[in-house]
Amino acid sequence: MRLLDLHNLNQKRLQALQSAGIFHPEDLLTFFPRRYIDKSNIKPIRDLQETGEPVTVIGKVKSTNVSGYKQKKRLEVIVQDSSGSLKAVYFKGWRYFISQFKEGEWVALYGTAKRYGHYMSMAHPEVDRVKSPDDVGQYDTLIPIYPGNKHFSKAYITNPTVKNWVEQILQSTTIPEFLPKSTLERHGFYNRDEAFRKIHQPKNHQESAKALERFKFEEFYLFELSMAKIKNVRVSRTEGSILKPGKLTKAFFNEVLPFKLTNGQKHTLGDIKTDLQSGLQMNRLIQGDVGAGKTVVAIGAMLMAVDNGMQAAMMAPTEILAEQHYQTIKQYIEPLGLNFRLLTGGQNTALRRDILTDIEGGNCDIVVGTHAIFQEKVKFHKLGLAVIDEQHRFGVKQRNEILLKGDQPHLLVMSATPIPRSLAMTIYSDLDISVIKDMPAGRKPIKTAVRTDKERQKIYNFLEESVRTGDQAYIVFPLIEESEALDLKDATMGFEKLKRRFPEFRIALLHGQMKPDEKEGVMKRFVEGETQILVSTTVIEVGVDVPNASIMIIEHAERFGLSQLHQLRGRIGRGSKQSYCILMPDVKLSKSGRYRLKMMVDTNDGFEIAEADLKLRGPGDFLGTKQSGLPEFKYGDIVEDRLLLEQAKNDAWSVIKTDPDLKNPEHKELKKVFEPYFKEKSEFFGVG
Repeated sequence: MRLLDLHNLNQKRLQALQSAGIFHPEDLLTFFPRRYIDKSNIKPIRDLQETGEPVTVIGKVKSTNVSGYKQKKRLEVIVQDSSGSLKAVYFKGWRYFISQFKEGEWVALYGTAKRYGHYMSMAHPEVDRVKSPDDVGQYDTLIPIYPGNKHFSKAYITNPTVKNWVEQILQSTTIPEFLPKSTLERHGFYNRDEAFRKIHQPKNHQESAKALERFKFEEFYLFELSMAKIKNVRVSRTEGSILKPGKLTKAFFNEVLPFKLTNGQKHTLGDIKTDLQSGLQMNRLIQGDVGAGKTVVAIGAMLMAVDNGMQAAMMAPTEILAEQHYQTIKQYIEPLGLNFRLLTGGQNTALRRDILTDIEGGNCDIVVGTHAIFQEKVKFHKLGLAVIDEQHRFGVKQRNEILLKGDQPHLLVMSATPIPRSLAMTIYSDLDISVIKDMPAGRKPIKTAVRTDKERQKIYNFLEESVRTGDQAYIVFPLIEESEALDLKDATMGFEKLKRRFPEFRIALLHGQMKPDEKEGVMKRFVEGETQILVSTTVIEVGVDVPNASIMIIEHAERFGLSQLHQLRGRIGRGSKQSYCILMPDVKLSKSGRYRLKMMVDTNDGFEIAEADLKLRGPGDFLGTKQSGLPEFKYGDIVEDRLLLEQAKNDAWSVIKTDPDLKNPEHKELKKVFEPYFKEKSEFFGVG
């Protein structure tokens, strides 16, 4: 069947369909109803009650009457059955509706009943003409209501028109199946043809829900097949350098590191060592809460590369984070006598040329920088390991581009934002995952409290006492309306007020508009204890450890996202002292604002907070950027449908494991659908 075969399809309607992305009959079948109307609940008029639930009544039209004047005219229709009378009232569009009623004819009205005076009444009920009280065959199925579309409305494509077209397509078309028979049977799914019929013509809500579940699974399944294929190709064809721990690695962990590793760090290092000695390219994600010690593990992995005569590189999403990583790494590996460099966009030409020469000549063992370190101009002598921090800022494509840099370097990615399981199953499906859940010994859980502006003096007195005894503090201001200027103004005003309130303390201001060397100087003085109170915008969300910083006050706390609040709080509690995070919201708090602050008070668990944040904001907002590697699903929701997603992943990965090229006869139809799907998505997956 062709689209042109549809009844009453003129040129204007054809153009409207094409503007909405509908070029083939199956495209119209995938235009799913947004809701359904159930008219099967038919009641005699005398049994109507004010329940608020819509019902259907069938009766004869006794009279029609237009009352009121000018703009306030209304149509009143009296409908009778053998049990009583009902008044239907129409205000807007009464001229149209009066044509739908003729005295003595049977009609079915669908709406919500209310009592006004002597009559039960319905305001603007839907009306269908019927031949008799028994003519209700059309109500055996739910009535689909299709999404509104600006292209449709301009071409007078109404809901009944779409409904009729879909019925015509279903009558003349059989939709082929591509999911394996064993998959359908295992999950009890409708086949594809039946699922389309049940989604457009369901007898009840259970049928439509079951049909939709099949289509959700289908799109999850194709995506997970793609991720499994990427990983299978990488594992089967990509060799990696064999890297073993040597003198530098052993010296770092046995002599330089001033503390013992946690069990989580040990297990993760074990995973990394296994990967690096396997002869295959490592592609691993380290997940851990704020302060779990991921950077120390990454340093250990980079030293393994250097121990084997290779270079290592660490990439961060922003210059300030790259600078802070550089300082952390410098603190740990300087005693080992290695040459390590920082490469950022803010450096002068001469310094940059010197660094690039060092990298290309092999004199630089470890380089830290932004994504610029993987640009074409940067030539590595022998890159053995690439580390990406804040992995959620980069997608599948960016990861694969890095894997092609140099001579197939090993890849280690880290996320300081705990990633909920449902997200990990999608954007990180092609990665092996290690989780560090425990915290370094001696850390005390941060005590978090919400305080109002009325309690500000008490808070300042507490701050004054703590700083006098040697503690340091952060006071954080939010980014307002994504405006750096307003952000700076708010923080600057706060800074001036605090200087007046605490004249005897050394207070500094840190913000995103400062030059890199200025920011580094401010952070250095704070780390060394020279500055006692640091007033900052959100640039300190991720950064260096300041063990002596034990107090954080967050102004306008309700303006921050839940994960962002947790990231900020993670800047304190790095030492053995008891730390305190004080959230200062505005007086007016939304329901979600109250929920976010309560979550912060109730738990320090970043994974629990991430799950809550994901439910609040949805995957796109949670990750924050379009380049995050999050796929777009038309029907499925990776949060609400995470169990279905897990089933799809298990099935898809099992298929690729046993039949990577889909040569099995059972996968013949699947291959026809999957190959063009994968080709279309190749840019997203970074394999084009």
